Amino acid sequence: MMIDQAKQRIIRVIGHKNPDTDSICSAISYAYLKNQISGGKEHYEPRRAGEISKETAFVLNHFGVETPRLSVDMSPTIANIDIRQEEGVDGQMSTRAAWQRMNDRNIDTLCVTDSEHNLLGIITVRDIANANMELFDTTVLAKAKTSYKNLLEVLDGEMLTGDPNGYITTGQIHVGTSPEAMEELIHEGDLVMVTNRYEAQMCAIDYGARCLVVCMSAAVPDVLLKRAKAAGCTVIQTHYDTYAASRLVSMAAPIEHFMVTKNLVTFNINTPVEEARKVMASLRHRYFPILDKDGHYCGVISRRNLLNMHRKRVILVDHNEESQAVDGLEDAEILEIIDHHRLGKPETSGPVYFRNEPVGCTATIVYAMFHEHNVEIPKKIAGLLMSAILSDTLVFHSPTCTMLDRAAASDLANIAGENIDEYVRSMFEAGEDLTGRSAEDLLYTDYKEFAIGDISICVGQGFFVSKTNFDRAKALIQGYLATALAHSQSSMIFYMLTDIPSQSTCLLYVGKGSDELISEAFHVRAESGCASLPGVVSRKKQFIPPVRDRILNPEQDGM
Repeated sequence: MMIDQAKQRIIRVIGHKNPDTDSICSAISYAYLKNQISGGKEHYEPRRAGEISKETAFVLNHFGVETPRLSVDMSPTIANIDIRQEEGVDGQMSTRAAWQRMNDRNIDTLCVTDSEHNLLGIITVRDIANANMELFDTTVLAKAKTSYKNLLEVLDGEMLTGDPNGYITTGQIHVGTSPEAMEELIHEGDLVMVTNRYEAQMCAIDYGARCLVVCMSAAVPDVLLKRAKAAGCTVIQTHYDTYAASRLVSMAAPIEHFMVTKNLVTFNINTPVEEARKVMASLRHRYFPILDKDGHYCGVISRRNLLNMHRKRVILVDHNEESQAVDGLEDAEILEIIDHHRLGKPETSGPVYFRNEPVGCTATIVYAMFHEHNVEIPKKIAGLLMSAILSDTLVFHSPTCTMLDRAAASDLANIAGENIDEYVRSMFEAGEDLTGRSAEDLLYTDYKEFAIGDISICVGQGFFVSKTNFDRAKALIQGYLATALAHSQSSMIFYMLTDIPSQSTCLLYVGKGSDELISEAFHVRAESGCASLPGVVSRKKQFIPPVRDRILNPEQDGM
């Protein structure tokens, strides 16, 4: 089973960690748009960088759209290098055929597999050389249960009598000389090589030889063939002389007898390249077997293959800061960034298409791009884009909302056949459902890290229309924040409990100096890890800017 290298060259469209509805829906919608524009020349696939929220799950289910595949790391894996498409070989292959294949293919390692592509072992040119140096092992054919097919192959012989599907399971290998010497030399079950001496041929059969190899294409009388059949002796005729035949005959043994089966060093297509490089550096092997996601053999790699690494190609949506991006992004090739947030510190290896607009939602930008490219928006995609805008703008109540967001959502609702007022209540109610949810799950559902100056802070947010769910969420988060901080690399953690009907936020927080920070940033009473922020509903536009200003300018206003 070989890897389709073309399938590896997909372009992943992905949002930020702890994805919200905009991150997921924009990734799906933009991947669809790019596939329409490319006309099949490229394949764009939406991905997610974390578990989806209940709100997002409701949206996807409502419009019948599959959840994108999870991608938690963009570091290159074995699948991102040129794997040598080397077919597995049958363990019954003769050592001579294996040696010839290695020469023809310019490879020193063969992988032995079964009919289901399961890896059974490996054999190297060194293993074959060692096998051929065992000059005194005259029982090798029997011990290896060598097939007569292999024997005919290596001797380029013709079977005059016997079963070509049979196997050699007993005896030793001998070169027949005089009949007198053979009496002491030959035992029942042996393989004997002779030439044109009739007496030697007949004596070998009489002394119990199981296989008679007649060299130099010497004639074999009919009477001898009848004698051989009666005695159960196989007769093979070859054009090689006895010296050449004696050198070749042991190479009929199947490679499964010599292959290595224990402690095999293999890699999976999902093995990180860096991990593989470390392992390969510590071993003397040249080629290493590769297994696919189902554990089946699919090719080999060498150290040279690691030089031809294809970095994963990525399009970022709804974020541009490394702290919010999927792990391993520094090893990926960023092709585009579509976002509506402030500029962070994206570093790319070359020029990229970067579109950043001051609107309330990335989906609004994607909606505009559909029109710019004259691509019709399907009903399902319209539903996703509409949901993202309604979620990110808090149904147009967020200060980040613009007239472009309103107009886009209205048009998308018409395409999707949805009544915004009726649909949005169902969406938010699904999102705030706390049934079976833990404090950890609730905190990290919509959770972002921000690097400000020399410190890092994390901000989670949840939206509620029900007071009951609001109070339950508050109790869960308050009891968990200290634990979350202890397992975090951040200096402070904040959680915005945003009440949609009142357009306000109850802020919960933990971390040294957080009381003073919130008190002076928002001019409110902040104590014991809790503060009320009337009119604050946007993390991006209303919460982060004042917090950043206070952290970066602590000397202002007496801070």
